[in-house]
Amino acid sequence: MTNSPDDAPETEFGVPIPGRVLPESEWAHTALKRLPPPGPLDLPVLFGREAPLVVELGCGNGRFTLLSALARPDHDHLGVDLLPVGIRYATRRANQRGLSNIRFLVRDAESFVRSYLAPRSVAEIHIYHPQPYHDRRDWSRRLITPRFLADLHQVLRPDGLLVLQSDEPAYWQYIREVVPQFFEFQPHDAPWPDAPDGRSRREILARQRGLPIFRGSGRPLASLDEAALRQLSHRLPLPTFQSSRASADLDRLERGPG
Repeated sequence: MTNSPDDAPETEFGVPIPGRVLPESEWAHTALKRLPPPGPLDLPVLFGREAPLVVELGCGNGRFTLLSALARPDHDHLGVDLLPVGIRYATRRANQRGLSNIRFLVRDAESFVRSYLAPRSVAEIHIYHPQPYHDRRDWSRRLITPRFLADLHQVLRPDGLLVLQSDEPAYWQYIREVVPQFFEFQPHDAPWPDAPDGRSRREILARQRGLPIFRGSGRPLASLDEAALRQLSHRLPLPTFQSSRASADLDRLERGPG
């Protein structure tokens, strides 16, 4: 993170952070410091209204969630990440921008989706650059699995949207093989028009180092009922690919501040 003069935007690797810092009297309070016991979140109580819900899993320092919340004040946003340091940056930035349509919380994506999102309650789910976990001993921690995709299918509305992105070629190959079993999934070859320099910190770093970015989105297949989802989650292969050295090197670089 780079702290700029008052008349210049806050930047990260040369790319402005979405929005501008407001006077302190206009700041919001976006941290969800304590989750209730497991069970579907009461979204109207959480946000004080009823609105379409956008969820970013593995939100890091919140770049995409900020961007979307600023552009779509009529949508509510939940940013979820396992690492508290990223959530602290995300929360501060959302608070400073007065964004009352965001809540951030610390939680792993799998248990959050399984325990806190009601069926057919989410308009969009975004996952940017899920961790490839390069050590073979950690491959079981990879997020995109058949069981997790079945869970995403269940919590998304029938017209809901899943957005996925990665800079790891082997992960993307796995995604292209497995995700279309659950979603009408299409690749996007060009940068997202709302963020030509990158929707996430990881994307900015990867593009500046010449790594390929793989993007895609899709809607739930209407033909899948609960029994079919359960069958797919047991039948399809797990992500046991070998990741690339370039991705591992970028992981080490990305661990820098904010």
